[in-house]
Amino acid sequence: MARTKSKPNTVTRSQPTAKRKSSKRPVPVGAASGVLATRAGTKHAQVVAMLQDRAGTTIAAIMAATGWQQHSVRGFLAGVVRKKLGLNLVSEPSESGRVYRIIDGMASPAKTDRVKQAA
Repeated sequence: MARTKSKPNTVTRSQPTAKRKSSKRPVPVGAASGVLATRAGTKHAQVVAMLQDRAGTTIAAIMAATGWQQHSVRGFLAGVVRKKLGLNLVSEPSESGRVYRIIDGMASPAKTDRVKQAA
């Protein structure tokens, strides 16, 4: 069996390395002042409005309003509402299931933890 010739070694070029961008995310507009920066008419704005109601809302109601699946609603509540927006989301058991609400005037524990880490 004949051996094939190997490819010639390639010459590596030393190029100046580009500076990496900062790993810190930029602060969203209005995040520092506590103002929500959501576009009107989006599903996110619709869910946040449902959560800001005094009566609150259930996961089933959010699923019906948005067409999302249950795990997507839970991910939105934890990742966007609590962490990114820094809102204080509370859940309480009721006859119709667990009810979720946003309480005004209080920062989310996740938000305060991130502020402590940044300092």
